[in-house]
This record gives sequence, C-alpha cells and structure tokens, in this order.
Amino acid sequence: MNKPRIAVDAMGGDHAPEEIVAGVLLAAANTDAEITLVGDEPRVRALLHGEAAKRIAVQHAPETVPMEQHASHALRSADRTSLGIAISMVKEGRADAVVSAGNSGAFLAIALIKLRTIEGIARPAIATVWPALNGPIVLLDSGANVDCRPEWLVQFGIMGSAYAREVLGITSPRVGILSVGEERTKGNQQTLEAAKLLDEAPIRFIGNIEGSDLFHNVADVVVTDGFVGNVVLKAGEGVASGLGKVLRDALLGGSLVTKLGTVMLAPVLRRLRRKYDFETYGAMPLLGLRGNCLVTHGRASRRSIEHAIPAAVEEVQHDVVGKIGDLMTAYVKGE
Repeated sequence: MNKPRIAVDAMGGDHAPEEIVAGVLLAAANTDAEITLVGDEPRVRALLHGEAAKRIAVQHAPETVPMEQHASHALRSADRTSLGIAISMVKEGRADAVVSAGNSGAFLAIALIKLRTIEGIARPAIATVWPALNGPIVLLDSGANVDCRPEWLVQFGIMGSAYAREVLGITSPRVGILSVGEERTKGNQQTLEAAKLLDEAPIRFIGNIEGSDLFHNVADVVVTDGFVGNVVLKAGEGVASGLGKVLRDALLGGSLVTKLGTVMLAPVLRRLRRKYDFETYGAMPLLGLRGNCLVTHGRASRRSIEHAIPAAVEEVQHDVVGKIGDLMTAYVKGE
C-alpha cells in the first residue's frame, strides 16, 4: 500500500506555525507517512530542523484564515489560504487527508464546497474519540451542526458506527442516542423521532443513553446534535483538566509521606493522565465528506499535532470514507 499523504495546515491555530511544525516534526520521526506543511514557506522552513525535516514537504500559501474570520469570508479567499490549499490538495488527489487546528467553521465551509458530502449524507459531523473507562467511544456531532433534523442524527449514527468499526476495531459497535433518560419514551421531539429512524438503520442501535453513561462504555457510539455534543465535550475536557489540577495540588502539596507515595505512584498516574488526556487522541474527524478531514483544537499543542497525524493515517488506511458510503448505500436501499 502506498504511504498515506497528509496535508497539514501549518498556519491554522492559536500557536501556529511554531507548535504545528514542532508537532509535525515529532510525528514524522515516528510515522511512515508523506507529510506536507501548507503555509508561509519562509516561516515554515525556518522552523524545520533535524533528520525528520528531510521527510517533510512544504507547499507555499500566501494567506491565512484568521481564527475569528466568518466562514463566508474564508470561502472567498480559499484558493490563497493555507487551509483552502490544503483541502484542495485532497480534492485534486495530491493528499489523502488534511489536518488543521485552524478556524473550524471555515474548515467545514471550505471542505463542503470543495469536497462535497458522501451520497446520502446531508451534513458532515465532527466525531470525538471519548476516553471512557473501558476504552474509547465515539461522540458525534461535537459541534459542526448546532441545529439538527432527526434524519441527520441517523446519518451521524451510521458514520460513527463505520468509524468505530474501522478505526477503533470494534466489531459490532453499539450506537446509542443521548437523552434525558434511558426509557424510549423520554427525550425531546428530535430525539424521539431520531430513535425511531435509528431502529431502521443498518447499525446496532441500543436506544437511549444518559449523560452519566458516557464514561462507562454503555455504548460505543453516542449520537447527539452539535449543540449538546459540544457542551458535553467541553464539560468533559474541563472536568479532566480540573481533576488533574486538584490531584496535583493535593499530592504535591501534602506531607512528606504523601510526596513519597506520589513518587511511588508516578507510573500509574502517568498512565492515568495519558488515558484521559484528550490531546493523546489526536484530531477529530469531520465525517461525511468525500475526503478525509481532521480538525484539532485551535489551542492545539505540538503533542496534539503529533497524535493527529497517526489519526489521519488510520482514517486513510481503513478507508473510512468508503465504508461510510457503503453503509449509506445499504440504508438507502433498505438492506
């Protein structure tokens, strides 16, 4: 199989291009992928050092999409910006996937215009790999569509099921819809209608799940609209970050015995941190497009970018786009 070709928006994100390039250098040292950084060539090349830099290509882009820019403005200048050119590389077959920590609204808008959606998919969804107790789960939509129709949630379930099976290796992913109670009679009108449609989809739908189930692997794929999904995602990140600070302050600020115990527990604490650190899961796939697109946080660090590259490689190697297309074809045909 040919090496996956990954285009990275070098200028997108709060800490671009320095952290983006640093993360790509880390990934290039451990990933057998052809990586192209897209951005201001003089600035990008000045940051490329070491043996890994020899394996990284640079594609010049004269402009950048500001983080605060409206999507409609970003569309007008897409052919001159690092984000737009990186997406065009996928459209033109010069890259197999694109990764960006830049303006997510602009990313979605430009990708929709340039790549289009898979047949049968009305709207793409951001899928988040969620660190649950017994292994990761997939939460979608995590913010691409704040107002959703019930049939869109069905499409999210199909896309999430394909991703969980192909990338996470879950043979028969259980799909649940996030609601206010596990009983099928509970939920708003959108949830109730979507649940009826999900029953007919070519997936393993298990019904309603509650917010308290998210860390307990009750389902492998959790479906919700982008408004709720984004709130849940950021609440989870806040809890993980806050709990880490509380533990650190308690352990390092305690007695001598506590500090000695902390030293002994250090390997366990490091494993725990890795498991619940959202940055170790890399990037969030934007599912439903005719191309592999992955978005990371605007404040992404080099660690996040380092893990985003393998996530992109996995999506390419497992042909997630093709698998979603197959499931949608089966759904439309009623198989």
